[in-house]
Order: sequence, then C-alpha cells, then structure tokens
Amino acid sequence: MVSVESLRVDKWLWCIRACKTRSEAAESCRSGRVQVNGTEAKASRELKVGDTVNFRKPPVIYTYRVVGFPKSRVAAKLVGEFADDQTPQAERDKLSVDRLTNFAYRERGTGRPTKKDRRQLDFLMGEGSDF
Repeated sequence: MVSVESLRVDKWLWCIRACKTRSEAAESCRSGRVQVNGTEAKASRELKVGDTVNFRKPPVIYTYRVVGFPKSRVAAKLVGEFADDQTPQAERDKLSVDRLTNFAYRERGTGRPTKKDRRQLDFLMGEGSDF
C-alpha cells in the first residue's frame, strides 16, 4: 500500500466532503475562501500532515487540521480519520441563528399555510388587520 505524503488543497477539501465537487473546491481557492496556515492558498497548494486549513463557507469559517490523506472521496463516517475538525462552537452557532431570528419559522413537513394561517402570520408581522 502506497502512502500519500501530500495532497492538493482542492482535492483534500473535496475528499473530506467540505465541498460537493472538486471544481467547487477549486473555485473556493480562487475566490480567497481557503487559507492554509494563515495564508491564502491556491488550489494547487500541497498540504502536509499537521497543516491548518481555514475554509470560509458563509456564514461559517470552518477550521480543520490535516491528519491524513485519503486516496479518493471518503464516506462521511471516515472523515475523522483524515481531518480533525477544530471549528469553534461560536462559528457553528451561526448556522442556527437564522432559525432563532426567523419569527415565522415553520416546521418541516407541516405543508403550505392555509388562508387562516396566512392571515395570522400577516397579523403577527404587522402587515394585516385583525378581521
């Protein structure tokens, strides 16, 4: 078995499932959303074990430490073998802020609001009258 000692940034981000496609990972590098050890990285930058990768996927900035290099894209359960997720909890909380601030949030699967529901929502939002 041949061990890989380094891997391109874009390929590594795709392999650990940070990006859906490798071209999306390369575009993120071109856009300046990827930093390796504090400096912006091109898609062709080679990673080494122990490098820190900051990946900005608005509104969150994910932080990973490189643990290893997969040969190809890995299952979600195996990502921990190749990347140590060091993203602070404060960054992860940014994902749930939308649900907390969205006043008219509806549970998934409840369907489309009825006419009565729509009137109540409009009234609560201050857009309608109460009759």
